[in-house]
Amino acid sequence: MEVRVENGGSYEVGKSGWGKSLPVPSIQEIMRSDSQLVPQRYIHENKDWPIISEDLADSLEIPVIDFSFLAKGDEDEVQKLHLACKDWGFFQVINHGVKEEILDKMKAAVAAFFELPFQEKKKYAKAENEIEGYGQNFVVSEHQKLDWSDMIYLFTLPSQNRNFKFWPLSLPGFKEALEEYSREMQKIAEELQANFSVLMGLKRDGLKRLQGGELKQGIRMNYYPICSRPDLVLGISPHSDGTSFTLLLQDDDVTGLQIKHNEDWVPVKPIPNSLVVNIGDATEIQSNGMYKSIEHRAVTNEKKPRISIATFMFPDDEQEIGPVETMIDDQNHPKLYRNIKYVDYVREKFSRKMEGKAHTQFAKLRTTTNH
Repeated sequence: MEVRVENGGSYEVGKSGWGKSLPVPSIQEIMRSDSQLVPQRYIHENKDWPIISEDLADSLEIPVIDFSFLAKGDEDEVQKLHLACKDWGFFQVINHGVKEEILDKMKAAVAAFFELPFQEKKKYAKAENEIEGYGQNFVVSEHQKLDWSDMIYLFTLPSQNRNFKFWPLSLPGFKEALEEYSREMQKIAEELQANFSVLMGLKRDGLKRLQGGELKQGIRMNYYPICSRPDLVLGISPHSDGTSFTLLLQDDDVTGLQIKHNEDWVPVKPIPNSLVVNIGDATEIQSNGMYKSIEHRAVTNEKKPRISIATFMFPDDEQEIGPVETMIDDQNHPKLYRNIKYVDYVREKFSRKMEGKAHTQFAKLRTTTNH
């Protein structure tokens, strides 16, 4: 049985202006009918992925930032943030002030959506030419390998960007849980953006001004079914995010996220009720390469399905992004990236499958060398 998410996209740019994605089967539904099956199109050939040993993984913990200190302007914590962004591009945030109840409600709402019958979920399937809705994104060819996950992606802020035809409004509590969670993520994002701004030599509102106002927000909710051969598949292929930055709420019980650090894949062990933050391509460009957007991926397991919730923060479509003047020094730190309208960058990203850091190469200035 092949279960296809209908209206999954076509070859034109849609209303969001960001791109399109081809329709694909729902892996959750395939697993419901045969949990031992691993369809050929999901088998990734790169079986030599370097994964660090468990001993080394235990000693390599990604940085932890105490948000309560950061919000008070604690200089040591700001310095920790700088090093986390520079050396890792990823960090976990604790003491962020979001009530556990709000996080639990959000997780429950996402779990309830993916537990709906397939015919019900199909009502929210990605429309033609859209990236928003239920299905998968970054599918640009009938032949590319697929990821072992289903997702629903919704634009959440500003509120006028919401397209409620993709929201499962008949699911009790979903809209309320998402709206409340979205507001809390926006508050954290504003404080993080203000700190990034200061670290780039600007005033606290410097990046906000440069980006023409508050960051926009979209939330991607992912479902990773169990897999009988997790060594053959990927929950999400290696990629960096095309965002300013991303806030991820992980499943507390299942480790699935891995990040690339010094050419090894490091598992990110969940700290209960924490958020994982990663630098996106837009911040790499604005910081002139000081802070790197890092490749990451998700893996699956045989025992337990996993849910994750990624909140993407990004500039306005029409905003031009480029290295900020304070991060350019012609002698020591020449300009590495060209200025580009954000929507043009995102269109380029959505025109490809997920493939590591290929997208940031698109924005880099070509350097000339004498031979």
